[in-house]
Amino acid sequence: MLKRGFDVVISAVGLVLLSPLLLTIALFIRSGSPGPVLYRARRVGRFGHEFYLYKFRSMVVDADRKGPGITLANDQRITPVGRMLRPTRLDELPQLFNVLRGEMSLVGPRPEDPRYVALYTPEQREVLNVRPGITGLAALEYRHEAALLTGLDWETRYINEIMPAKLAIDLEYVQHATLWQDIRIICRTVFSGKTSRAALTGGE
Repeated sequence: MLKRGFDVVISAVGLVLLSPLLLTIALFIRSGSPGPVLYRARRVGRFGHEFYLYKFRSMVVDADRKGPGITLANDQRITPVGRMLRPTRLDELPQLFNVLRGEMSLVGPRPEDPRYVALYTPEQREVLNVRPGITGLAALEYRHEAALLTGLDWETRYINEIMPAKLAIDLEYVQHATLWQDIRIICRTVFSGKTSRAALTGGE
């Protein structure tokens, strides 16, 4: 209950305080490429229930029909605005609405595509005992995941190497999660976002 209360308060306050930024991003997306501002992705949430995750659209319209469901290195489907949003994780901000709706948490295992959840072992499915998060330890560890997905065998590498490694981190989190740890993960996420923005703009 404490974690859920924390999620509701922080996401509600965040949406209010970040509303000017959200509007600005929406206008940039609108002017940068044709199509909707938001993208809905089908994901698997707590206890295996599917839901639609919201993101700012960072790819061309119908990108999921024009390529794989995972973003690859040097993915040509990413829009110019998307290339600025994705390294800073600003495209994930609409998921604050998912948090308010109870489909997600601020911190937790990142929600996965149903196609890949179907491949989980019984042990790995334990990550579904908690709400998926906007950020998490595995998300931080693999924040440059797209750079690892190169070559024709990218999906095999993802299924056999990257996905199990991320799930191992997430399982560790699920077994030892505390509110204090969540706060530290949020702080790390904010710091990593600032670092990414500095790299993009040439700042320190």
